Amino acid sequence: MRFVVMLLLVVSMALMLVVIIGGWSVLNGGGYWGTISLGIVVFYGILTVMVGRWSRGAITISVALAVLMLIFAAIGFESWFARDKAGFSDAALPSDLLGLLTLLMVPVQIALAVAASIAVKQEWHVEEERPIGSGDPGATADAGPDSASSASPSAA
Repeated sequence: MRFVVMLLLVVSMALMLVVIIGGWSVLNGGGYWGTISLGIVVFYGILTVMVGRWSRGAITISVALAVLMLIFAAIGFESWFARDKAGFSDAALPSDLLGLLTLLMVPVQIALAVAASIAVKQEWHVEEERPIGSGDPGATADAGPDSASSASPSAA
């Protein structure tokens, strides 16, 4: 599940970057909102690294941010399609393509929220304690005081 969450974060970052860079010249508020949007992309990148390190807190933040971005994408995609009328300036990419990419953000964010919610339930932060010498073939077991006296040459 960790790989799925990381993949969806990367896909979200790619879609957001294309929309931000392709529509930078016509973003409402200019560089201010574009900079905030780039900050969100960077934050998604940090979350991707943290999820790769099995950080459970990053998963819960991913759920919340996915829901927030889902709302933004669901509200904002129509404005890209409405730019085909006279009087609107052109973006670097066609507005229909930017609208389609923004619309694609909706199912990606839903999938990210669902996958991250399932991943939270996996209890990544829980470690299982095992007694030393519990039969784990890779573990080195301390055999106790008897083995220490037989292992040292001065004990004889």
